[in-house]
Amino acid sequence: MDAMTRLKDAVIAGARGLYLAIVSMVGSNVLFVFSVVSIAFLPLGIGFLTTPVILLGVRKYADAHRVRAAEWSGVRIPVPYRPFPVGKRSGLAGQVERCSLMLKDPATWRDLQWLLVNMSAGAVLALLPPVLLLYMVYGWVLALGVWEPIHEAGGGEWFAFIHVTSQSTANQAAVLGMVIFLLGVAVNTSLIRAHFLLARTFLAPTAAMRERQLADRVDRLTETRHDAVDNSAAELRRIERDLHDGAQARLVAMGMDLGTIEALVESDPAKAKQLLAEARRNSGEALGELRDLVRGIHPPVLAERGLGDAVKALALRLPVATEVDVELPGRAGAPVESAAYFAVSEALTNAIKHSGADRVWVDVHHADGMLRVSVTDNGRGGANLGAGSGLSGIERRLGTFDGVLAVSSPAGGPTMVTMEIPCALS
Repeated sequence: MDAMTRLKDAVIAGARGLYLAIVSMVGSNVLFVFSVVSIAFLPLGIGFLTTPVILLGVRKYADAHRVRAAEWSGVRIPVPYRPFPVGKRSGLAGQVERCSLMLKDPATWRDLQWLLVNMSAGAVLALLPPVLLLYMVYGWVLALGVWEPIHEAGGGEWFAFIHVTSQSTANQAAVLGMVIFLLGVAVNTSLIRAHFLLARTFLAPTAAMRERQLADRVDRLTETRHDAVDNSAAELRRIERDLHDGAQARLVAMGMDLGTIEALVESDPAKAKQLLAEARRNSGEALGELRDLVRGIHPPVLAERGLGDAVKALALRLPVATEVDVELPGRAGAPVESAAYFAVSEALTNAIKHSGADRVWVDVHHADGMLRVSVTDNGRGGANLGAGSGLSGIERRLGTFDGVLAVSSPAGGPTMVTMEIPCALS
């Protein structure tokens, strides 16, 4: 690394350090005080209303620090928070439940510990980079003659360990300032990294928390596997019922018609011709039902052209204007594509049936090992990810592949349904 690049990195680290120092001292102090006061008000009942809001603010503040750690120093800090259960109660009871869940989460208390450390040791570490660069300026100011009026007014000025009482000592202060500046150029980026490493000590999950997360994940995967088995059995029963009541019945009727035609073809050609037309109609309807059945199992366009084109074909059949944006450099595995396709299909069906939207946007892309799909509509909002809703079915479908579903649907809209499935593209 050349000198100019190192100097540039040191100056950038100094600016970032100044920003981190201010944010750490102000933000951490305010959030810590609010958190402690809100928790202290729990016996009065007020805390149950304020604590979840403040602790959620603490989590967003910590998540922002995680993002900066990754972008500025390459320090990855995993998120340790326990997920909230699906189908939470609303109103005051739901607020009390949410408060209880957050206070029982060990990550909440580690966040509060981090706030204490961040406003003290973390702020000092962040403040060192700008100080190491700017302290040189004061040394040069003293050497340029400012030391003299300061000395006459009060007996001299200390610059680090140098007592400036003459031009000679002022020159020494300027030289020391240069040395400190060069030290800053050498260590500033490391100091910023140390600041984030200190944060990771408190914000990253402990071994016990990782074990708990792993156990929860195993439980969730076990549950979704059972759901997948149940769904597969239900799907097989549906296919059997559709074949029996639909295509099979029409084929049987067509066979009987053909037998009658064979008997009437010489004695009553007109009647035979009529029955032949009916048999042709039955064969066409049976073929259509078989095609619909196959499309419901695995659409041919999905198998032949992949998820992106399958979603575009799905959008063409919708009664509202739908924009589809696809960025997929490859194809996922067939089971993942199928799960994603039917999840999108169900999300679009929900949007058309319940939202009152007249426009829908679908975005499909792959990044960081995740297939991400978002379905947004401009409807009335109010979608609820609760037990019994269509969205719960999507969540169970994605859970089979360790995927997640997030819903943002404020009253008045818009509604955004975001799906993520971990997978690699080929």
